[in-house]
Amino acid sequence: LYLSLVFFFSIYGRHAYDVAVVGAGIVGLATARELILRHPSLSFILLEKEKELAVHQSGHNSGVIHSGIYYTPGSLKARLCVRGATLAYEYCEKKGLPYKRCGKLIVAVEQEEIPRLKALYERGTKNNVRDLSIVDAKGIREREPYCRGIMALDSPYTGIVDWRMVALSYGADFEEAGGTVVTEYEVNDISMVKESPVGSTEGMKYPLAVRDRKGNEVRCRYVLTCGGLYSDRLSQISGCSREPRIVPFRGDYLVLKPEKNYLVKGNIYPVPDPRFPFLGVHFTPRMDGSIWLGPNAVLAFKREGYKMYDFNAQDFADALSFRGPTGVRAQALDRDGNLVDDFVFDGGVGDVGSRVLHVRNAPSPAATSSLAIAEMIADEVESRFAL
Repeated sequence: LYLSLVFFFSIYGRHAYDVAVVGAGIVGLATARELILRHPSLSFILLEKEKELAVHQSGHNSGVIHSGIYYTPGSLKARLCVRGATLAYEYCEKKGLPYKRCGKLIVAVEQEEIPRLKALYERGTKNNVRDLSIVDAKGIREREPYCRGIMALDSPYTGIVDWRMVALSYGADFEEAGGTVVTEYEVNDISMVKESPVGSTEGMKYPLAVRDRKGNEVRCRYVLTCGGLYSDRLSQISGCSREPRIVPFRGDYLVLKPEKNYLVKGNIYPVPDPRFPFLGVHFTPRMDGSIWLGPNAVLAFKREGYKMYDFNAQDFADALSFRGPTGVRAQALDRDGNLVDDFVFDGGVGDVGSRVLHVRNAPSPAATSSLAIAEMIADEVESRFAL
């Protein structure tokens, strides 16, 4: 159980830290862990608005450990995914976390898909994805007896894991290294303080105040936000740009009847359609033994809306007032309504902006890449703040 801030301070007294990390999804947790392991002499606090950690995107995903096939060779996404997959497997082995390296087939069912499939093979090879091969119809049946296609790309290095379990393990590492985790702390203000705390002998060493909706305050030298679905709003309250904006889309899955689970052994994906910026509806085995089929992509009426009728007026108004693409899984969008498909860091100028770093967009596959992303963000934090 995580302590409330008031209870924590009443016992331990501390409310000033070198770095405050806002957002305890998998990226925030991995980055907080990486920072404290690099800088054990500094003090870190991780602030999360929910009662538990990693309950939103980090706990609502397909659970796939991606191998790095799809991404442009040499791109940041490609490099982070390939390294992240390796680090994820090593981490799970070290921590004894369960996973399955069940593989993936990307299956062509039409002749017109074969050139795209072969192009994916070339792309994956250039990205140094492990053990890729092209298989024919017989090879497909050998790997997936109930799957039919004319050719497939076989990726045995693809796997599955419970990413929320991994994220919680990152959080445990952070706490064991001396980090402080505070839940139910919904940040609504990041600003400069005008005077040192009462009784403080350190003057203005901690010039930033991070406040929540209950009136609590944490003082710190620097702030890193990993706000996920709320990254644009966190940037805005610190005086930084709201671009790129977040427009939430919900992905729905079907679940195979348990008596039909034998039909699918590993991940089965279609050859992606180049007209759309997502991978297509696919079969995904889960760690609990179930088989999911999906996802679709529908506009969500609430940023954390996992049910069909979840609704939040502000979230819905934000989505409708912003011009974006139709029928795609839009998350971060630039001012022209274009999908932002790369990592975006944002700070600002002035007293507050120069002490804040926002992770504005950590696109899929952020869970697979989380440890590699954490290395990159920690490098950025060190560079900007001279830790």
